[in-house]
Amino acid sequence: MADKLIIFDTTLRDGEQSPGASMTRDEKLRIARQLERLRVDVIEAGFAASSNGDFEAVKAIAGVVRESTVCSLARANDRDISRAAEALKPAARARIHTFIATSALHMEKKLRMTPEQVFEQAKLAVRFARNLCDDVEFSPEDGYRSDADFLCRVLEVAIREGATTINIPDTVGYAVPELYGGFIAMLRERVPNSGKAVWSVHCHNDLGMAVANSLAGVKIGGARQIECTINGLGERAGNCSLEEVVMAVRTRRDYFGLELGVDTTQIVPASRMVSQTTGFVVQPNKAVVGANAFAHASGIHQDGVLKARDTYEIMRAEDVGWTANRIVLGKLSGRNAFKQRLQELGIAMESEADINAAFARFKDLADRKSDIFDEDILALVNDESLTQQREHYRLLNLRQHSETGERPHATVSFAIGDTEHVAESDGNGPVDAILKAIESKVCSGAELLLYSVNAITSGSTESQGEVTVRLQLGGRVVNGVGADPDIVVASAKAYISALNKLHHSPDRVAAQG
Repeated sequence: MADKLIIFDTTLRDGEQSPGASMTRDEKLRIARQLERLRVDVIEAGFAASSNGDFEAVKAIAGVVRESTVCSLARANDRDISRAAEALKPAARARIHTFIATSALHMEKKLRMTPEQVFEQAKLAVRFARNLCDDVEFSPEDGYRSDADFLCRVLEVAIREGATTINIPDTVGYAVPELYGGFIAMLRERVPNSGKAVWSVHCHNDLGMAVANSLAGVKIGGARQIECTINGLGERAGNCSLEEVVMAVRTRRDYFGLELGVDTTQIVPASRMVSQTTGFVVQPNKAVVGANAFAHASGIHQDGVLKARDTYEIMRAEDVGWTANRIVLGKLSGRNAFKQRLQELGIAMESEADINAAFARFKDLADRKSDIFDEDILALVNDESLTQQREHYRLLNLRQHSETGERPHATVSFAIGDTEHVAESDGNGPVDAILKAIESKVCSGAELLLYSVNAITSGSTESQGEVTVRLQLGGRVVNGVGADPDIVVASAKAYISALNKLHHSPDRVAAQG
């Protein structure tokens, strides 16, 4: 019987630390439901002590997820751990994940604590967490760059105090596979009680080796949990990609000899949901989930695949959820059919009024676009204008004129709070004119870091355009996403969405890297 490899997904916690990738409670709930359909073993739902919003999101996810373990991160102090335990109360299976830095650099420069102080705090934190929850994970932040003798002492006491999982982070993506795998093996050999805990790996992708390091930690080091994110989402260069490690272990079962509980057919739907929610577009040549992952341009390759699929494909596209875009609804579809499709996509509306509002927008879209795909519905629900009544900035109407040889002009009507404003501006193009018009009244002072357009579905000029706008203000970075068959309208929606996030998003406590 092969060993089980535990898949610990931290998209909603570590992935959300990507600049601009913060998600609302409803968005997190939607992704958590998809992760449960994907059958990941552990969902790290957030960092409950970082903000009231994160606390409520963790609590909400704990209340709806029943098949996966729900986890909250906590620094090694009583307040964070208590907050995590409180948020996890509704969970069928809960885990507290506590951490403290153990590298000399982090202890001296960041924590300003001595090694003995860190040792004592780690011990007390795990003890306190274990009194509140049977499932406790401990991570020595920057563990890979820590002194081995000191790290072994800390890990031994963490296990003795009740840690059931020991996670060794390569927090800054410094490791290389052979050395990292050997490091995990050395720790397991030297820590006397290592057999009483599951060993885990958590690798960042700064040198492009997060997946390779994680797999080395499993194969060479004997770890049996991998911490990863959908699409490799994460701060800086990102985290280990769930889709890549899962399909590597599944495809090369002959080498790894490990069992997985993941339903791989849900990988591509999860990838699309995370991408559309955060506005972080998946590159076409991304392994497993990229648009070109199963495309063959070379004539030799095409000929080979037509004769025998496995000449150039080591995985089946359908095994990871790639299927022809399925037309699910059209303009003749009724409200019940729409409501049923929302449920199948894991989208839960809080009230009948929200369903009615979504259905009205669906019918409007169906009048302009003959074929409605799942991606269109996800974009429709993700669109911030669905919850206009709760937003500070609301787009009401826009009009723009663009003609060859003339400077484009835009007029935009929008509300700020309860006050309606009308703004006009010229621009280098229609989008430039619209954003300048909005900014002329809002006066946010935010810097535009990114503007990108992506087709939600392919193969037709009818496809909705999905626009991502990234703004920076006072060190805070937010993404706004808007979708519409008219990319000019989508651009205005995206800018308004980003402004709302700047207005609402609270400052959050920094978490583990």
